[in-house]
Amino acid sequence: MSVKIAPLSGFPEWLPAERVVEQLFLDVIRETFELHGFVSVETRAVEPVSRLVGKGGDADKEIYGVHRLAGDADGGSATDPDAEAGDPDKALGLHFDLTVPFSRYVLENAGKLTFPFRRYQIQKVWRGERPQEGRFREFTQCDIDIVDAGSLAAHYEAEMPLVIADVFSKLPIGEYRIQVNNRKIPEGFYLGLGLTDVVGTLRIVDKLDKIGPEGVTELLAEAGATDEQIGQCLALAEISSTDTSFADRVRALGVSHPTLDEGLAELTAVMEAAMAQRPGVLVADLRVARGLDYYTGTVYETQLVGQESYGSICSGGRYDALASDGRTTYPGVGISIGLSRLLARLVSTGVVRASRPTPTCVVVALGVEEDRSRAMAVAAELRGRGIATEIAPSAAKFGKQIKFADRRSIPFVWFLGADGASDSVKDIRSGEQVDAEAATWTPPAEDLRPSLERVEA
Repeated sequence: MSVKIAPLSGFPEWLPAERVVEQLFLDVIRETFELHGFVSVETRAVEPVSRLVGKGGDADKEIYGVHRLAGDADGGSATDPDAEAGDPDKALGLHFDLTVPFSRYVLENAGKLTFPFRRYQIQKVWRGERPQEGRFREFTQCDIDIVDAGSLAAHYEAEMPLVIADVFSKLPIGEYRIQVNNRKIPEGFYLGLGLTDVVGTLRIVDKLDKIGPEGVTELLAEAGATDEQIGQCLALAEISSTDTSFADRVRALGVSHPTLDEGLAELTAVMEAAMAQRPGVLVADLRVARGLDYYTGTVYETQLVGQESYGSICSGGRYDALASDGRTTYPGVGISIGLSRLLARLVSTGVVRASRPTPTCVVVALGVEEDRSRAMAVAAELRGRGIATEIAPSAAKFGKQIKFADRRSIPFVWFLGADGASDSVKDIRSGEQVDAEAATWTPPAEDLRPSLERVEA
């Protein structure tokens, strides 16, 4: 009986050529994070549901629960073998981001960590949302965070987007824009307007790019805001600048509140630091709010220029109260590249590709099967010198083996010398063939490994 295989939407699986692109991106990201002094950690895939809920705004309803298919023989819980039946504190869920599990990791290991602690984390996360372009139910995030004990210096909030700018400068993603805001600005502004449901208002305004001013106006009105308050909220959201002039434009709206003043000062400091290091890389955009509840200060979003409707491909912010053991609070700031989301756009549109879909640089041809041991010795010699090599799957005419290499975009075919003759290697792109020894031959640097290519329309 035949079995029909149906794909699961929202769980991307790359083809080999696409996976090469992903691996090359990961190499750049990992290397750049480490250049900035971040150390790698990995956390478990599951957390107690009680810890996950209430941390992610609307993400609560998207958390995947985890349970065993069968409960204990005595009728115990199917969530955790050690749990008592019905104990909600033992229910497990897959993490929907990497910040919440990282905050728990900090609390559990605080006595073994040196603060300020700089970590990077590259892992899968899961969200049970409706799959659509660029939105998946399983995807890879690449996070960096800096946490400290008791207090966290404000200069780290300027460092986060500068690290990301360094990463993106090495990747062929095209023009991008890192938008930055401070949650205290809209919070103080809304309080100054007399809007007491700050979180609810933030969530509505955060939908501006998705539903437009008309949709936001309708939702704010349903929430009880007056026409004047709605107009002021929209006016604030329209303010953006690549320098510190945003502060004067906010003050010109005539709203005052201590929290607003604090947020303007903090965002001004971030922009000044960024302007000194990488002018123009940051845009103060006061519509950016971020929907996750744990952010308390600076927040970031990043968009591909000309593809703003696609949404953010890198985001994050400051959180002051996510990690606390009752005695010590560990404030932090972090930013995350949505790698699966970014690659989905770049690969699907054909903008980015790998120079070849395999790491193999050389195929050792086999004229007769009896030469396989010699071929294995050549391959071992080349691999020992860092040259990715494979052996032809079976003996065949050399023309057929060249076609095998060509189909896989492998640039070189190695021919074993017969009757004491020297070995030779052929560049199948140019047709050039030269004598070679496995102990000394080296391909051009650009052919040694696959590389990233940007294809302009």
